[in-house]
Amino acid sequence: MLTNLRTLLKNATLRKGHNFVVRNFWCGQPSQNKVQLKGRDLLTLKNFTGEEIKYMLWLSADLKFRIKQKGEYLPLLQGKSLGMIFEKRSTRTRLSTETGFALLGGHPCFLTTQDIHLGVNESLTDTARVLSSMTDAVLARVYKQSDLDTLAKEASIPIVNGLSDLYHPIQILADYLTLQGYEPDPSVTRLAEQYAKENGTKLTLTNDPLVAAHGGNVLITDTWISMGQEEEKKKRLQDFQGYQITMKTTKVAASDWTFLHCLPRKPEEVDDEVFYSPRSLVFPEAENRKWTIMAVMVSLLTDYSPQLQKPKF
Repeated sequence: MLTNLRTLLKNATLRKGHNFVVRNFWCGQPSQNKVQLKGRDLLTLKNFTGEEIKYMLWLSADLKFRIKQKGEYLPLLQGKSLGMIFEKRSTRTRLSTETGFALLGGHPCFLTTQDIHLGVNESLTDTARVLSSMTDAVLARVYKQSDLDTLAKEASIPIVNGLSDLYHPIQILADYLTLQGYEPDPSVTRLAEQYAKENGTKLTLTNDPLVAAHGGNVLITDTWISMGQEEEKKKRLQDFQGYQITMKTTKVAASDWTFLHCLPRKPEEVDDEVFYSPRSLVFPEAENRKWTIMAVMVSLLTDYSPQLQKPKF
């Protein structure tokens, strides 16, 4: 899959403000930007404009620089709590969210299917209202996008998509920060084709991995067998024969190619030579999940304005 960042940032198309002050800590001036995301939901990036996506990436870079590079303490989420609903197991999403939210002074609360049953023992509407009364935001990793949509409709706090059957917006943000044949869902394809047409770029759908990789600056593959699809493993391994990314694949890519994978990775998806090569950015990509989810939470819950000079996108 080849990703055109500039196209999505121009196109990708949505809700609230107050002055955020933490006693005894300097947290930057209230945002002077035209972008205001406070109180919004993050269900899919298609609900955000290009400038809003650029702002979240700018904020991600700002937090990474100030906290990781300069060693600053920024308790921007002090006194805030986050409900984390996980219907599926997770390593990177859980770690990046829990450690990131806590690093900013907030309190994350992890809830598995043993703790909460969406729409089973209690309706989604009631769950949304209870969570709204006890937390400041919710990040949910669910099987059905429709459950997220219902939570967002009924809750009075921001709802963030930690992965659904349709979208994984926080992964895409991490991929973008890192870069500074199953048919896709028809509705997603139509939207991508619309964006490509509006911006004079080209979207190519192909079953030939060498055609897909031709001239590409970024080579991306994903897990072939997602959570909940284990019973399809044998068929999927057969269907994806020939799709492994190898050095043969990279020979048709651009000379400055890089490789991304959202992890966890299996050898049949990409061989070791590519995965562990100097061109592979998979581990910085994994780390950037933390900085981008921190930026999402800060942008949805505070009026903080980045201090770092805005990057060019």
